Amino acid sequence: MLQLNGLGTALITPFMSNGAVDYDGLRRLLDIQLNGGVDYIVVLGTTGESATMTEQERKEVRQFIVRYIAGRMPLVLGLGGNNTAALVAELQANKDELQRDFAAILSVCPFYNKPSQDGLYQHFTAIAENSPVPVILYNVPGRTGVNLLPETVMRIFGAQPEKIMGIKEASGNIEQIKHLIDLTKNQPAAGGRFLLVISGDDGIAADVMMAGGAGLISVAANAWPKEYGQIVRKQDIQLQNRFANMVHLLFKEGNPSGIKTVLSEMGVIYNVLRLPLVPNSKAVQDEIRACLHNC
Repeated sequence: MLQLNGLGTALITPFMSNGAVDYDGLRRLLDIQLNGGVDYIVVLGTTGESATMTEQERKEVRQFIVRYIAGRMPLVLGLGGNNTAALVAELQANKDELQRDFAAILSVCPFYNKPSQDGLYQHFTAIAENSPVPVILYNVPGRTGVNLLPETVMRIFGAQPEKIMGIKEASGNIEQIKHLIDLTKNQPAAGGRFLLVISGDDGIAADVMMAGGAGLISVAANAWPKEYGQIVRKQDIQLQNRFANMVHLLFKEGNPSGIKTVLSEMGVIYNVLRLPLVPNSKAVQDEIRACLHNC
């Protein structure tokens, strides 16, 4: 199992003005990641607007990224849902591609259904049993409506220690995250491997690292991979604080609206999202533009 420590970028998907995938923009974005020294890329996660892409589009985008990266860094595929049986079937159908091209999958808690902790346990153990590659759990209660508790995380890890690599923790609750990190220290898998606790919040990445976290899966790193690499690797609180206002603006009207505004201002992509997501309002775009010049 490849250990995915350090900085991972939750990659956006660029679109053209007509709504089609912008492969030139995607190439520019991938070059930024390669030149910025990120440790791995998360492909087609929620930041990548995968929910509004067709199955064929998702296939073409991930194949394009695999070809362009050409083994220069590990890739993680976003693959989650709120229908366990359908997700299991998708894992089985794409077994060969996953084993060949991806170091792990990132699988979000089932959304809208609001399962119990036991339901979450059974969902993720089914995913782990059927995934041909390691699994990173993804806890983001603000999007899913359910909080994957630390004790449940460790129960899942205990049931599938050879498959569960870690968790992207985006609850925003630093005390919950610290508690989970403490629990991991007492429950190693065979061979002494511990569950990776990865921050899912740009604004507290250094805090999580200082508490014993394994890294960050970042939205902001789409635009600032070098800076967020320093925040993660050097636990640079001062640099994190310099980005605090920008991070607030990135998520003020939802993700990935904010980071797409930034990348369009940088000339990397068009500022296009797919409904029901829309670009930032003019007021927030103006705030982001001012912060880019003055922060």
